[in-house]
Amino acid sequence: QNELAALAKQQAKLDTIRQEEHADFVTAKADLELGLSGVRKALQVLREYYASDSDAALVQGEAKFGALMQQPALPEKHSQAAGAGSSLIGILEVCESDFATNLAKEEQEEADAQEEYDKITQENKIEKTNMEQDVKYKTKESKSLDK
Repeated sequence: QNELAALAKQQAKLDTIRQEEHADFVTAKADLELGLSGVRKALQVLREYYASDSDAALVQGEAKFGALMQQPALPEKHSQAAGAGSSLIGILEVCESDFATNLAKEEQEEADAQEEYDKITQENKIEKTNMEQDVKYKTKESKSLDK
């Protein structure tokens, strides 16, 4: 009976640890996915910006806008710094790769931890069943010897 109690206590502790690990994984995964989506959005915006015509980058259509309001002369157009853009995009691509790698690593660690937990839990169930059968047979044997 003491062994059964110790096994139940060990399994309860294992369950608690596994729940904490899973909660940590869920938090880390959400953070990594959020970071990854942010980096991908930034990459998309920068790629569109540096790939577009400089005249069409951020200027509204003059005919539509001029019809609604009388405006002063347009200022000189902003010119894109293509060299800076490529280095920014390069840095963000490295960040994207790091986020994706870390996310994959976290998911693999979670899968491994879950697999190990399932294995140990199954072993504990088998051990518990064996102990219960031993107790049952020993009780039956001691009753038959008492007669």
